[in-house]
Formats: sequence, structure tokens, C-alpha cells
Amino acid sequence: MRTALRGARAAFVFMTRVPVGGFPYSAQEWRWASAWLPLVGLVLGIVCAGVWWLAAPMGPWVAAITVLVASILLTGAFHEDGLADTADALGGAHDRAKIFVILKDSRVGAFGALALIVSIAFRLVLLAQLTGAAPSALLLAHCLARVGPVWLMVAMPYVGDAAAKSRQITRAGPAQGVLATATGVAVAMGVALAGGAIDSTAALAAFAAMALATAFCGWRFRARAGGLTGDFLGAAEQVNEIVILFTILAVLQVAGFAP
Repeated sequence: MRTALRGARAAFVFMTRVPVGGFPYSAQEWRWASAWLPLVGLVLGIVCAGVWWLAAPMGPWVAAITVLVASILLTGAFHEDGLADTADALGGAHDRAKIFVILKDSRVGAFGALALIVSIAFRLVLLAQLTGAAPSALLLAHCLARVGPVWLMVAMPYVGDAAAKSRQITRAGPAQGVLATATGVAVAMGVALAGGAIDSTAALAAFAAMALATAFCGWRFRARAGGLTGDFLGAAEQVNEIVILFTILAVLQVAGFAP
């Protein structure tokens, strides 16, 4: 039990810039950290929802960009970096060996830059359109977006650099996947039962969309590289965030949501 709980602390160390300390962590504690990634997402979502609430009087566009800045500062652009590297590698390489050469290159190419522009623009527009539903959507998006990558760790081999800092945390097993999923389900149910704009239909649709997006990412990663890297996991999280926010907005608009 202590190992699993220490894993929660390690998850915050790995995924955020929050100085929680606790070093050194054992290999098992790093492994358990993967199970708590959705919890880290929930905390980030709560903070971002609070930032939205504070910035909302200045308008939805100001609130949306302020939330994105807060999220990037809290995570150190961890996922955005993975997205950019993944886009450059998968977009610019024609063979498997070249993918890993590009992933190790610290420079951002055309594919990476475009991926970052699209990701930031998409999330900005979606949050601004969600307006009053944005705080609840942020909770769901940040939490659920991190459930899928845990199952990618469970299902796929790690093919990145053996010395990479992501190597330890990617050794997730079914127990870590189940705990991560349980956290995501609990948060989705909580948001749906809270009585806000996001009901059970929107929450379920968001969960299903995340699962499909994760499966698609996993298929592409296996087909192109034969497995996972830390950058691929960051890219999957970013794709999931966008898909979740898009799905929530689509469901709410079909239901006649009005800001």
C-alpha cells in the first residue's frame, strides 16, 4: 500500500512542475505512478477550472487563453513537447530508424510547429465555445485524457531510449490500468451528477471518444514505431484532450446547450 501511495507522489513529480519532492523513488513506486496519472489530471483540471472562474469576467477568450497558459506552466509544456516531437518524427520519417533519430533531435520542425499551433488553437476555441460548461469540461478533459495513455503502457512495449526518464513509469500493468480507469470513471460520474451543463450522456460520450482516440494513437504508434516512447504518450494525451473537449461541445450543442 505504501508503494502505491508513494507512486501518487511520484506521478506529480513526473507530470508537473509542482515541487512535491520525495526522492528517491523505487522502480515499483515509479511503476505505480502510472496508475495515478488521471489523479494528477484531476488536480490540474481543478486548478484550471479555478483559473477559468477568476478570468471569466473578462470574457471567454481571455479565460481560455489564461487557462492554457496556467496548464502549460503547471506541466512545463510536458505534453506539448511530446506532441511536437511525435509530429516531427511520424510526419518527417519514412522508416522506423529515422523516427528515433528525429525523436532525439531537440529542434522543432515544421510538423511539430504545426501540431502545436493546431493543438493550442483547437483547445482555445473549444474552451471559449464551452463558456459556462468549461470548468466541468476541464475537469473531465484533464483527467480522462490521462487514462488512455496508461492503457497504452499496459498494452504496448516501450521502444524508446532505455535511459529516458519515461522508461520507469511506462512499466504499467493491468492493476495500474484498472486504478487509472476507476479514477476516470469516478470523476466522469461526479461531473455528471453535479447537476451542471455536462450530463451523463456528455460524460459517457467523452469517455468513449477518449477510448477511440487512444486506440487510434496506439495503432499508429505500433504501425510506425513498433511500440511506445515517452513522446508518444504526451502526444496521445494532447489528442485526447482535444477529442474530449470537442465531443463534450458537440453533445451539448445537439442537446441545445446555451452559454
